[in-house]
Amino acid sequence: MPRRVVITGMGVVAPNGVGLPAFRTALRLGKSGIRQQPILEQLQFSCRIGGKPELDDVLMASYLTPLELRNFDSSGILYGLMAAVDAWKDAGLPMAGEENPDWDSGAIFGCGSSGVDKFRSSIYKIDALQTRSLGSTVVAQTMSSGISAYIGGKLGLGNQVSTNSSACTTGTESILMAYERIRSGKAIRMVAGSTSDSGPYIWAGFDAMRVCTFKHNDEPERGSRPMSASASGFVPGSGAGALVLETLESAVARGAKIYAEVVGGHINSGGQRGSGTMTAPNSEAVQRCIREAVLDAGISADAIDLISGHLTATTKDVTELENWVTALGRSGKKFPYINSLKSMVGHCLSAAGSIECVAAVLQLHEGFIAPNLNCEDLHPGIAALVDPEMIPRQLISRPVRVVAKASFGFGDVNACIIFKNHQPV
Repeated sequence: MPRRVVITGMGVVAPNGVGLPAFRTALRLGKSGIRQQPILEQLQFSCRIGGKPELDDVLMASYLTPLELRNFDSSGILYGLMAAVDAWKDAGLPMAGEENPDWDSGAIFGCGSSGVDKFRSSIYKIDALQTRSLGSTVVAQTMSSGISAYIGGKLGLGNQVSTNSSACTTGTESILMAYERIRSGKAIRMVAGSTSDSGPYIWAGFDAMRVCTFKHNDEPERGSRPMSASASGFVPGSGAGALVLETLESAVARGAKIYAEVVGGHINSGGQRGSGTMTAPNSEAVQRCIREAVLDAGISADAIDLISGHLTATTKDVTELENWVTALGRSGKKFPYINSLKSMVGHCLSAAGSIECVAAVLQLHEGFIAPNLNCEDLHPGIAALVDPEMIPRQLISRPVRVVAKASFGFGDVNACIIFKNHQPV
């Protein structure tokens, strides 16, 4: 009998709020975290705005020791570690003892790349014949699994500890992978999420592809415009989101608060066939992913109250709405509410799915629907599919029972997860 899986802790490091309380407030207020990034202007980027979490030395020192911070230069690992530790504490779980790991707990925590700034500085040292001055943490900070290794060590995790990487689908995929491990009985609890480094060496490739907006460099908060007729590309972002998933039995036994239940999901690929390419989705695969997630959750499409969309402020926003309408068989006034967190934080790349999942669960747990920013000029192709009232521009306070969250990534990969309000038996 598959185990029921619930969410008992969350942590987030986002451009518009570091820590759950600040992020919650930003969601409700529709607060943007997108700002001008002077380094991008210095490097002659077209897009000179971005979403970057605001941290200070005091805050960082509460997660890493002075020794660990020495020569530390990996924003992605730092963001992910902060979010994971916060989620663990939010779940009311103790840190593992010094002697034995927690055999029942593990982590699946994704990234797109790791320690790019550290890797860059290391290359310069190697080229300058200074290999011996690299330090002992270069490998840990730059290996792909560095983020899960740091989390596993901090929390003393003894179950599976690994890193996944599937472009913009990474965060949602990690949560589904953790869900499946618990549901199958191979773990009691898992920390799941994803992170993304920040800065020009992560964002440059997208700027070169001309998929980032350059029309709002002087008004950064208006730059990210999902579902808007005047959308001109995405705004790059960064950060991390983390969730603690555990068996319902364990959560009830220890009296933990329960944010929501994970009731199903699906992961697939369009194989870069049909309409699918390295950078564009195969619509048939997207629709199949949504339908299979609904089927796996054991719900009807009509039960979904809110969609947390991928919606990047590119030409594919209309295609995404078409796919949701087709997959759910709902349109016009019958379509669920839909919002895009990217209007507030930009596209956080490999961290997007996990940060957006935290936002989705908060809306579900607390009964509100966050506003969409910058879509007052709704794209006519979207307005023809969905009643504009289902794309709120202001906060809506109302019960939310079921949320569908989907992510679509480079490589034509897809993930959709279904969250439901937990009802005690």
